[in-house]
Amino acid sequence: MSFSTPPAPITDAERQLRLYRLRQDMQAGGFAGVLLGSTESLRYFTGLEWHQSERLLGALVTPSDLSYIVPAFERSRVETLPHLPGDIATWEEEESPAALVAALLGPKGRLALDDALPLFSFHALAACLGMDRLADGGRLVRDLRLRKSPAEIAIIQYAMGLTLEVQKRAHAIMKPGIRASDVVRYIDEQHRALGAAGGSTFCIVSFGTATALPHGAEGDQTLAAGDVILVDTGARIDGYHSDLTRTYVLDEPDAEFARAWAIEREAQQAVFDAAKIGAPCHSLDDAARAVFTRHGLGPDYKLPGLPHRAGHGLGLEIHEEPYLVRGNTVPLAEGMCFSNEPMLVFPDRFGIRLEDHIHMTANGPAWFTHPAKGPAEPFA
Repeated sequence: MSFSTPPAPITDAERQLRLYRLRQDMQAGGFAGVLLGSTESLRYFTGLEWHQSERLLGALVTPSDLSYIVPAFERSRVETLPHLPGDIATWEEEESPAALVAALLGPKGRLALDDALPLFSFHALAACLGMDRLADGGRLVRDLRLRKSPAEIAIIQYAMGLTLEVQKRAHAIMKPGIRASDVVRYIDEQHRALGAAGGSTFCIVSFGTATALPHGAEGDQTLAAGDVILVDTGARIDGYHSDLTRTYVLDEPDAEFARAWAIEREAQQAVFDAAKIGAPCHSLDDAARAVFTRHGLGPDYKLPGLPHRAGHGLGLEIHEEPYLVRGNTVPLAEGMCFSNEPMLVFPDRFGIRLEDHIHMTANGPAWFTHPAKGPAEPFA
């Protein structure tokens, strides 16, 4: 779990291999090209990072070429940013970027679209190419992103270790009277101090009854003696996310909270134990709910119990495939990374979310961070 030595960033050689695989799948599917928007998939395949706006900036991948689609006035900036070599095709303000894509693609063949492209781009492309030449390219890009390489796993491991240390530091400053906003600010500062240049990508700090709200309450809170504390936060390293939640009390827990915490930890362990190569994703959610049902909680999404899926994938997006949710038959495979967080909610009283992440190895699941030890001992 060490983060003393930063991992190597993703190399251009690895991105070229990703493009090679994308082209293989593209041609097997009968597509003439794949259009990537200003999305995390653009970063995944080309290394170019760009925030989405009303102007289309992306990349067209064909069997032989990589062409960046760029507003003309942004060309000089794009040229300064890290990205794989490729042609830069520009469009002026009064011109249609969809028409540029159509010209580069040619008069024949279907175009697979990045599933995170905005709707306005889809409509413009449909007007230029016709609906029959457009197809959903979500599976082409998602199936490749679904299984992480050793380099990706090393970066996520580092990010998780960094955020675990931040969680430990946040725990050390907790005391009655502290405000949630002060803890949020401190967590951001500590992420930056430890090397996450962008600070916290998100941070939820909840006290008392607010912990029963999975994504926190509006407004500020002040910690009172005996309050349940929930801290959920993460950062990004080389684009890859960390995401870690701890729920605890500062002093000896009462019997009700101690029992509930033990049930939550049992459900989290059940998810881990169910994570076998080839197991369908839904079976992990099933395993968590079975624990709660045995203890008279739920069933299904009924409260007290688990109100949401048991976990989500993680990588360049904080929430991505695979999802540990009822009905998801996707089998677990080596390289998949996902959260294990079957939150236990008691409405208007408290909630307990213990969130650690798993990556699948050839031999089964492995923790990125070790689970919490106890209701007043949030670290292994």
